[in-house]
Amino acid sequence: MGLLLVAVVLGLVEGITEFLPVSSTGHLIIAGHLLEFRGPRAATFEIFIQLGAILAVVGLERRRFLGLLRSSPGAGFSGLRGCGLLAVTTAPALIAGYLLHDLIKERLFGPLPVALALFLGGIAILLAERYRPVARIPDIDSIGWRQAVVIGLSQCLALWPGVSRSGATIVGGLLCRLDRRTAATYSFLAAVPTMAAATLYDLFASRGVLVADDVLPLAIGFLVSFVAAWAAVRSFVAMLGRYTLRPFAWYRIAVAPMVWWLVT
Repeated sequence: MGLLLVAVVLGLVEGITEFLPVSSTGHLIIAGHLLEFRGPRAATFEIFIQLGAILAVVGLERRRFLGLLRSSPGAGFSGLRGCGLLAVTTAPALIAGYLLHDLIKERLFGPLPVALALFLGGIAILLAERYRPVARIPDIDSIGWRQAVVIGLSQCLALWPGVSRSGATIVGGLLCRLDRRTAATYSFLAAVPTMAAATLYDLFASRGVLVADDVLPLAIGFLVSFVAAWAAVRSFVAMLGRYTLRPFAWYRIAVAPMVWWLVT
């Protein structure tokens, strides 16, 4: 299959799954196997197209991010307070990721760990939906420091590929009494600094893998990922106004054995 078509497919997979609680890593493993696009070059390609998904959230939530630039201390999720909340949520995963980066790459990127994370993550979502406390935080501006810390610690679980960063942070938000839409929206906002730092670090570490002929496929994958993530995030937030996360949990449980079966 031509590299341009591979770029389109991987861009779609990345954009659609990155911010849904289904694990983009697991889906990219399946896509890479079916497309026969694997190895260091494929891994670097997948890292790059994540930037498209990140910028989609920046575009969708631009008012929120611009609000963080206010010079006043701010109220709610804005100004220095908003920046502080994001910093508290982001710091645990960045520190843990930096310290454990090589170990994670070596031990947890195989098909069995990813499949197991998909399955256990699905079970965790079902349990969270069944036993979560009554929601008392209806919007982003009502999030406090305790919620930011808990969601940040939850995000560390996503260092295990297959857990899903959005899945971990949304479940963490539900357990902190955020309603589903607020938990999802804060998950998207918190994803930007975390994913941007991790993506840029990985790109720098693998800068020698790509060649000049990869520029056009990378650009196409980046653009497709951006558009797909934009559509997926908007649809997901709208859906959470009417439905629970249970369909995503059952989907994860069904996909987990597929990852193991296809790759081994």
